[in-house]
Amino acid sequence: MKNLLIATCFLLTANSFAQGMFGKNPYRNQQNWDQQRVHYGYYLGFSSYNFKFDYKKSFYEKNGSDEILVEPTTGFNVGLVGNLRLMEYLDLRFEPGLYYTRRKLFFPHIQNPDQNTRDVASTYIHFPILLKFSALRAGNIRPYILTGISQSLNLSSNETSKDDNYQGRFRMKKWTANYELGLGIDFYFEHFKFTPSVRGVFGLQDELIRDKNPNSPWTGDIESMKTRGLFINFTFH
Repeated sequence: MKNLLIATCFLLTANSFAQGMFGKNPYRNQQNWDQQRVHYGYYLGFSSYNFKFDYKKSFYEKNGSDEILVEPTTGFNVGLVGNLRLMEYLDLRFEPGLYYTRRKLFFPHIQNPDQNTRDVASTYIHFPILLKFSALRAGNIRPYILTGISQSLNLSSNETSKDDNYQGRFRMKKWTANYELGLGIDFYFEHFKFTPSVRGVFGLQDELIRDKNPNSPWTGDIESMKTRGLFINFTFH
């Protein structure tokens, strides 16, 4: 009976909360929040980075269909949010953050098992400038889409290293330009706003630094290597 009473109270409380947040005529929390000219926040989240490789014709002539394989892992993100209201449904956002990720590259055309893999650990300082297009607010929720550009500084790029893949050192450029596209939902609570979002990040520039040997089996026949990323962030304002 005690457990039944606790469960009943929980269900009634949850139902009341749901009605208050999402019901037909919910009480509108933070009614003047979106009228602020400027506001700030922070985010925590997860990321999964990948690479998109484009190859020269000579790569397939030498190696057939044995393209480079990328094994991504889940990294973490943390950062700040600065939001500038431009008009009713449009905001400008700056979301600098720290992103840590690791990718494992497998080169199937290299037979030596000691040389056909590379672990690529990257720590990025990410600088996105985004436009946020919000829908009409419905009760205490407001969906949006966003798009923009970003620059990423890779602190683990090895760009200045004199060693290359022949010494086991995979090298990338420090700075990368990207475009971004995402969507999310603003949830308005009594004392704060919570926003889960998902975003795709697409590198615009070739990031690979070639080995000194132009015939290198790791880099010689690669036309370009560009970042692809998926971010899931949880923002608090």
